[in-house]
Amino acid sequence: MSEQLTSKGAMALEDKYGAHNYHPLPVVVARGKGAKVWDVEGKEYFDFLSAYSAVNQGHCHPKIVNALTEQAQKLTLVSRAFYSDALGVYEKYITEYFGYDKVLPMNTGAEADETAIKLCRRWAYDVKGIKSYKAKIIVCANNFHGRTVTVISMSTDPESRGGFGPFTPGFEIIPYNDLKALAKALQDPNVAGFLVEPIQGEAGVMVPDEGYLSKAYKMCKEKNVLFIADEVQTGIARTGKLLACDHENVRPDILILGKALSGGVYPVSAVLADDEIMLTIKPGQHGSTFGGNPVAARVAIAALDVVKEEKLAERADRLGKIFRAEMEKIDSEMIGVVRGKGLLNAVVVNPKGDKTAWDVCVKMAENGLLAKPTHDHIIRFAPPLVISEEELMEAIEIIKKSVLAF
Repeated sequence: MSEQLTSKGAMALEDKYGAHNYHPLPVVVARGKGAKVWDVEGKEYFDFLSAYSAVNQGHCHPKIVNALTEQAQKLTLVSRAFYSDALGVYEKYITEYFGYDKVLPMNTGAEADETAIKLCRRWAYDVKGIKSYKAKIIVCANNFHGRTVTVISMSTDPESRGGFGPFTPGFEIIPYNDLKALAKALQDPNVAGFLVEPIQGEAGVMVPDEGYLSKAYKMCKEKNVLFIADEVQTGIARTGKLLACDHENVRPDILILGKALSGGVYPVSAVLADDEIMLTIKPGQHGSTFGGNPVAARVAIAALDVVKEEKLAERADRLGKIFRAEMEKIDSEMIGVVRGKGLLNAVVVNPKGDKTAWDVCVKMAENGLLAKPTHDHIIRFAPPLVISEEELMEAIEIIKKSVLAF
């Protein structure tokens, strides 16, 4: 296209030629740097979605972009029928970084979840000795692990599930943050794993009671059941620790990572486990064309370097406390519960007349801050972790101004 694309034109193109599987705010982002983005017309916004926590290291972080461009000029993809000079280096780096024997590299969070499910089932038959095809995995109501058919099979969200069956069997759904329900479910000798989000992000940043994760982990150990943590959204420093499980000193048997594993520059996900679990999968039994490709390997190393070098976990912890305190000060009937950990936070919005969380988000966008409602009455606030305290305070003023406009 030779003529300059306007925001209106870009939205019209998506509406006409793209599937209608998202309902975006009317903002067309054209450029990003750090904690900010700019639309096609050049208007500046704070990004308080961070691509659903994928851009923890900020938009277009130079170290990560350099790793991408340098490797992309040498070698982008090599079949896993051969070795590459990047993959082993990355595998050593990430396993030492998180403290596991082995990693299985994939591309997306949903793929990593699927991988963890396969690993858990294989371990159940080969190691635990569960009868073939009888393995069950316990999951939690209101979970969000992606949108593949197997993953929506364990969802309780009518929008995710409706009209997509038949579903994959082998899951038992229990309430989140309910140790009694977990204890009851663990009585079944065919249970192989417990798959849980340390904080349920998509459900509205539901933070479980203190001690829930550590007690659940202990209960799983007592029953020889794998504790599987989906840290796709909560991991990589988002909640004020490297992993959200670190808040309770829990080391998952299977750890699922994605999103910020690449700083939002490239699709990279990973499943980490020790040899007893990981080596149950043999050659030809699982894989991915792009999983562990050279670009992904170099990008992930750079992205994880940035987290440590810039102390992003510590920053998320400090700034998150400031953010929640400031939200609780807003004098408006529309502000309900404020909750979160680190820089993964949510505000429950009480409707005012016909004005809902969506209207607040539209008003914030007008004032220069991007966030999105989840479940109509909750706004999730998750800025890039590189945001400065000065920028955070500026953003908080925009949120206050927008809420008080109602």
